[in-house]
Amino acid sequence: MHITSKGQVTIPLHIRESLGLLPHTEIEFYEQNGRVYLEKKTDTPSKRSQQLIEKMQGKGHGKLSTDQILAMTRGEE
Repeated sequence: MHITSKGQVTIPLHIRESLGLLPHTEIEFYEQNGRVYLEKKTDTPSKRSQQLIEKMQGKGHGKLSTDQILAMTRGEE
């Protein structure tokens, strides 16, 4: 692994998957005793949830009602 001229590195897929590092995940680097550590920043669930809701608002254009969708999700139909 190497650092690009822009200071970028690629985090191996198995590490990204095991830590849940998805695109746009906020991370932090810190140094301790001559070693560099990467840490996933933790958002409060309400902040992350609010961001997802805002992103999805107005995206659904189906003909089913909310009750119908919930019934299908629950296996009631």
